[in-house]
Amino acid sequence: MKRMSFGISLILAVVAGFTLSAAFPATAFWPLAFVGVFILYWSLIGRSFWTGFLVGTITGATFWLTLINWLTLYLGPVPWLALGILQALFFGVGAAVSGIVINRGPQRWPSRWGRIGVVSIVLASVWTLRESITSVWPYGGFSWGRMAQSQAESPLAQNVAWVGTAGLTFLVVVSSAFLFQTLRERQTKLLAFPVLFFVSILAVPAFPHEITGYTNVLSVQGNSRAGLFDRGAPGSILQDHVSGTLPYQGQDIDMIVWPENASDLNPLQSVLAAQVLTAVSAKLDAPIVTGTITVDEQDRVFNSSLVWTDKALAQYDKIHPVPFAEYMPNREFWRLFQPDLVDLVTRDYSFGTRPNVVDINGVLAGISICFDITDDNQAYLMIGDGAEIILAQTNNADFGKTSENLQQLSIARLRAIETARSVVNISTVGTSAVISPDGATLDSIPAYQPAEMLTTVPLSTTITPAMSFGRVIEWSIGAVAIAGVLLILIRRKP
Repeated sequence: MKRMSFGISLILAVVAGFTLSAAFPATAFWPLAFVGVFILYWSLIGRSFWTGFLVGTITGATFWLTLINWLTLYLGPVPWLALGILQALFFGVGAAVSGIVINRGPQRWPSRWGRIGVVSIVLASVWTLRESITSVWPYGGFSWGRMAQSQAESPLAQNVAWVGTAGLTFLVVVSSAFLFQTLRERQTKLLAFPVLFFVSILAVPAFPHEITGYTNVLSVQGNSRAGLFDRGAPGSILQDHVSGTLPYQGQDIDMIVWPENASDLNPLQSVLAAQVLTAVSAKLDAPIVTGTITVDEQDRVFNSSLVWTDKALAQYDKIHPVPFAEYMPNREFWRLFQPDLVDLVTRDYSFGTRPNVVDINGVLAGISICFDITDDNQAYLMIGDGAEIILAQTNNADFGKTSENLQQLSIARLRAIETARSVVNISTVGTSAVISPDGATLDSIPAYQPAEMLTTVPLSTTITPAMSFGRVIEWSIGAVAIAGVLLILIRRKP
C-alpha cells in the first residue's frame, strides 16, 4: 500500500465518510464501520500533518453532514452546517495526528509486531481520545456519532458491557487498524493475526446479569403535535397521553411512563394538569412518570420529569440541557451571526442538580431525558445510585420522519447492554421500545402512530465492568494515545 496522489486521497476521504455514515441508522449496516476506518487510514499514507488534516476534515464533513441531516428538517442548513463543520474540524485534527502515527510510527517501532501491533493500538487510541474529548467539550460536548454506537445491532455489542462505549470504539478501530497495518506488510500469512483478533472479540460472551425482579410498565406514545413549530391548544399533548392511558384501567400496572414534554401544562403550576394527573393515577392505581417544563422560586426553567400520584413524589431536572436548542450559550455573540435562529431559543433551560435516580413504587429508576441517554457520566450516576431500570423519555417531534429517532434508539440499546439495565425508550412520536438488559427488544411502537406498550420489564442490580471501570478504561486509552504520539514526535538519541 503506497502513497497516493493528493486528489485520490481526497476522493477516498469522501468515500470513507459516506461509508462510516452508512454503518449507523437508518442504513445500519454495521460492518461498514470497519471499512470506513480502513479507507480513511489508507488515504492518510504519506500525508503531512496539514494535508492529513484536510483529508480528515473532508471525511468528517461527509460523515457528519450525512449522519445529522435531520437537523435541517425544520431549522434549515445553518445549525446543521455549524455543528457538522465543527465536528468535522475535530475529526480532521484526529486524522492529522493519525497520519503522523501511520507514517512515522513504523520507524519508531521498527519490528514487525511493533509496526502491526503498537502502531495499530496507538491509532485506535487516538480515535477514541478524539471521541472522548468531543463528547464533553465544548459546551458539554456532543456524544453522538461515536464509533461504538454503530455496533448496537452487531454481535460486537456485547463487548460494551465489559469495556464501555469508549472501549467498544477502541475495539472497532483497532480491528481495522490491525488489518490495515498487516496489509502494509504485504505478507498474506500475517492476515491470520487480524482475523483471529476479530474472531476473538466476536466470541466475547455477554456479561452475566442477574434479574432481581420485574415491574409492569405502561408506556404511552401519544403521537402528539409536540414540535418546536407546532401550535396545538394548551393541554393537547397531555390529553393525547391521557387518552392512551385510560383504556388500561383494571390492568396490573406498577408505573405509567409518558415521554418528555407529555404534560405540556406544568402540574406544579396548573391546577387543571394536576387534577388530570391525579385522576389518571388514581384510576389506574399507579404513579405516572411524565415530562414537563418546570419553574423554580428563582424563575429558573427546567426540562423536568415528575413522578406523580396525587402530587409530585419526585422530580428530576435535566442535568445536561442541549446547547443551541435548550439554551443559547454566549447568546449575544452567536446572535451576531444568525439572529433569527438564535431568537428561536426563546428560553434558556437551567442545569439540573437533582439526582437522576428516583423511587417509583418501590423501584429505583434512572431517568434520562432525550440526549441524556448519550451521556456516559449520567449512566455512571444512575448505576452508582442503584438504578434498577432506565426510563428514557424523549420528544423526537422536531426531527420528523428522519433517522434521528432510530439513531437515538440504537444508543439506548447500547446503553441497556452497557449498564445491564432494561431501558424503556418512550417518545412523543416514536420510535419507542422496551429493551432488555441483553439488548433484545421486548416491545416496540413504530414512529408516528399513537400506541401503548404494557410490558413486564426485568429489573437488575448487576454492576458491569463498564460501569465499574468506565472512566478508567477511557482515561487509559487516552493515556496510550498521548504517550504513543509523544514517543513518535520525540526523536531517538543516536
